[in-house]
Amino acid sequence: MQLKIETKYGTLKAKIDESKNPKTAKAVWQTLPIKARANRWGDEIYFTIPVEVEEENPQQEVEVGDIAYWPPGNAFCIFFGKTPVSTSNKPKAYSPVNVFAKIVEGNIENLKQVKDGDEVRIEKI
Repeated sequence: MQLKIETKYGTLKAKIDESKNPKTAKAVWQTLPIKARANRWGDEIYFTIPVEVEEENPQQEVEVGDIAYWPPGNAFCIFFGKTPVSTSNKPKAYSPVNVFAKIVEGNIENLKQVKDGDEVRIEKI
């Protein structure tokens, strides 16, 4: 299962890893396509989606390119660099997230241009 992430600054492709968090992956997949307005928190883009899943193999330290679901905010999160709570060069979520996908194609640096309120589209490939 693959996703296409579109912003006005470019398109990225991501691969869903069902083995890590299968309930989260399935729930997000079933809601696609999604069109939302970006919120920025350091080098993370997030937005609320119509999914309710509890913590599933949660982690707070993530990798650049990880895509996760944040249960407290029902949010889709795209990590592409340091966040305000990072303690190293790696991204760190505000609180534990369910990582379910990874960006595998495209220039992730383009996400640094996305501003609060910019449109983000996520769809199945």
